Amino acid sequence: METYIVRQPILNDKQTVVAYELLYKENGINATPDRQEAWVASAVEELLGKANDENFLDDKIAFVTFTPNLLMKNIPRMFPEKSLVIQIGDDSIVHPVAQKMIYRFKKQGYRIALKDFEFMPRFFGIMDAVDILKVDFRKPESSLRNIVSVAHSFDKEVAAYHLDTQEALDLARELKCQYYQGSVVAKREKSRIHRVDHMQSNFFQLMIAVTRDEPDIDEIAKIISRDVTLAFSLMKLVNSAYFALRNQVKSVQQALVILGLGQLKQWIYLLSFREENAGLQEELIKTSFLRANFCMELAKLVPDLPIAPPEAYLMGMFSTLGSLMDIPLELALDELPVSEEIKKALTTGEGSCGDLYKLVLCYENADWDGMVQLAQALSIPESRLTQIYFECVEYVNAIWKQLHMPMTRLKEEEAKAENEAEEPVLS
Repeated sequence: METYIVRQPILNDKQTVVAYELLYKENGINATPDRQEAWVASAVEELLGKANDENFLDDKIAFVTFTPNLLMKNIPRMFPEKSLVIQIGDDSIVHPVAQKMIYRFKKQGYRIALKDFEFMPRFFGIMDAVDILKVDFRKPESSLRNIVSVAHSFDKEVAAYHLDTQEALDLARELKCQYYQGSVVAKREKSRIHRVDHMQSNFFQLMIAVTRDEPDIDEIAKIISRDVTLAFSLMKLVNSAYFALRNQVKSVQQALVILGLGQLKQWIYLLSFREENAGLQEELIKTSFLRANFCMELAKLVPDLPIAPPEAYLMGMFSTLGSLMDIPLELALDELPVSEEIKKALTTGEGSCGDLYKLVLCYENADWDGMVQLAQALSIPESRLTQIYFECVEYVNAIWKQLHMPMTRLKEEEAKAENEAEEPVLS
C-alpha cells in the first residue's frame, strides 16, 4: 500500500504562487468505504509530516482537504495556523461533529475553504465559518456567475480551480476571483515570457564562481544545470557552427570543457548585459529543475532505458522550453543537440523515455492511475516514487533558498548605501 502526494500551485491575481494544494491518495483497489477512510487517514498523517518540512512547502501556504474523521481526529492541528487552509466538502458539512470541529478550527485561527458550493441550505449554514469558496470552473457559466456573485456578497474570497481552458480563465478573471488553479493558468503565465532570460540570483552566483582565482568547473556546471535558460544558451552555443563539432554535446559538463574558461567568461560577460525580465515566472524555472532531477533519479531505476541519467536530466530540464520561449516545444528542441529519443518523448510521448516523462507529468498532476500504470511498465517500484519526489522537492527548494540569500544581502547593502548617500553632511 503506497502513499502518493503532489503539490499543485495556486496563484493570486498577480500571477504569483502563494500556495500549494496538496493532493494525496493511498493505493487501495476495491476498498470498502471504511477501509478507504483508514487509508486516507494514514496518508494524510504522512503527508502532514512531510509538508511541515519547510523545504517541501517552500514557505508557502498548504491547501489540504480533510474528511470528517480527519477533522474529528484533530489532524489539522499538526499544521501551524498560518501555514494551512483547511479544505472541506459536502461530507463534512452534513456531519454534525465535523461541523463543530470546523468552527473550532476557525476560532483557533485556521482559514477554511469550502469546495463545490451548491445553492442548498446546508452550504449557506456553514458560510460564517468559511473564508474561501473553491469553485470548479467546469460548471456552466451561468452557474459560475451566480456562485461567485453569492461568494462576493458574503464577502468571501473565491479560488477558481480546474481552469483547463482559456475561456474558463478569462471568465475567472472577469469575475475577479482571488485565486487561480489549473493547467491553463500555468500555460498562460508561462507563455508571457518571450525570450530565454536567466534568473538574476542564479547568474549572480555564476559570476562569483567564474571569477574565483581557481574556478571549479564542477561547481560552475552545477550552477548552470539548475537554470534551464542558462543550460539552453550554453548547449545552443557549443553546438553551433562556430565550434564545428563532429559529435553533438549532450551534457553541461562536456559543454564547459569544450568552451574553455576564457570563452566561458566572454559568454557570461555578454549575458550580463541582459536585463532581468520582470515578468519571468520563477516557478516555471523551478519546475524545470524539479523535473530534471526527478527524471534523472527515476531513470536510474529503469532497466534498458535508451538514455543515460544525465540525458534524462536534460529531458526534464528542457520540457518547459516551449513555454519559456513562447514557441512550440518542437521548434525549441530543434535548436538543441538532444537525441531523437528525448525529442519523441517530449513531443509525442513515444518509447520508454516518453513513458518516463509521462510518469513525471502524471505525478505532478496527481493522475494516480496513470502513474501506477507507467511505473509498472517501466519496472519502477511504486514504493520509491513518493520518496524520490520528496527528495527532489527538498533539494530544489534548498538550492533556491541559497540562490536568494546573496541577492537579498546585495539589495540590503545597496539600500543601506543609498540611505547613507542621502544623509546630509554636517560640517
